[in-house]
Amino acid sequence: MKNTNTTGLSRREMLQMGLGATAASVLAGGIALTFPTAAYAQPAVTAEAALARLMEGNKRFVAGQPTAQKQDLVAIRRQTESKQEPFAGVLSCADSRVPVELVFDENIGQIFVTRVAGNFITPEIIGSLEYGAAVLGTKVIVVMGHSACGAVKAAMEGKEVPGQISSLFPHIQPAVDQAGHDLVAAIKANAKIQATLLRQSSTVISGLVKSGGLQVVAAYYDLGTGTVTVV
Repeated sequence: MKNTNTTGLSRREMLQMGLGATAASVLAGGIALTFPTAAYAQPAVTAEAALARLMEGNKRFVAGQPTAQKQDLVAIRRQTESKQEPFAGVLSCADSRVPVELVFDENIGQIFVTRVAGNFITPEIIGSLEYGAAVLGTKVIVVMGHSACGAVKAAMEGKEVPGQISSLFPHIQPAVDQAGHDLVAAIKANAKIQATLLRQSSTVISGLVKSGGLQVVAAYYDLGTGTVTVV
């Protein structure tokens, strides 16, 4: 998503401006800049229903009975070319073994996905998930860790690593401190800590949670079984 904000307004201010109308126009130097709003939000979907839909999709994935890929992908690409209607947001690890849409048996345009090794929040991740919730209308955000997470394991071991890989460790360290040398416990703790931080550090997301329009949950994905469990 290209940043075209030349008005000096913060991202959060622009998001808040966008909530009250179909499209918000900001005047900058005599030029009207249009910022999209929740015009494409999923209609009549509750936070509870959105989470249930994700979990039902995961059951199909685990059973080897997915339905999403049987749909007309060409038609879906055309339908979503000019708009998107994601009902859920997911913050997952960047691990290649965690294909989010497949795991929840959803198709193009249904899940607003953010990814970083160790599935922790940053200002950029928060801003992206705020956009998904406040502008696109996602009803649930899942912060999902997974078994055998290399980022959490590396943070736990604390060994010297090349490049900037060690920049991940401070974000994960609170979970390591909490769980000790139990990798599974640390992965689950990290997902829960990041979900809590997301709720607390974003006034946009916390406001939607308080109003009942959004849920933020932590989850654990088992690579071997394919099962997602809310933790």
